[in-house]
Amino acid sequence: MSEIDMEDFQKVDVRVGRVTRAEPFPEARKPAIKLWVDFGAELGEKRSSAQITRHYRPDDLVGREVMAVVNFPPRQIGKVLSEVLVLGVPDEDGEVVLVRPDQDVPLGGRLY
Repeated sequence: MSEIDMEDFQKVDVRVGRVTRAEPFPEARKPAIKLWVDFGAELGEKRSSAQITRHYRPDDLVGREVMAVVNFPPRQIGKVLSEVLVLGVPDEDGEVVLVRPDQDVPLGGRLY
């Protein structure tokens, strides 16, 4: 593991958002879900694609808070322009479990 300094860490802008819409993404190479995430007034709604089908269904995601990197450049994933990277950690089988705050916090709040 390589070390970074505080300045490097501060370059990564991780914010809390709320999923407003989620749809299956059958065109993706690996099973995925298209997400629309509201990051509050400053950033607004952003789109993403996430390979989270093992633990989540689209209907279960609407209203859920998630953490995402919001300052990566947009990336084309099939027909979806992914504007943010929703964060997760692997379970014992390597499947994604979403990262989220354990209490209600304002949308757009930055991780520090």
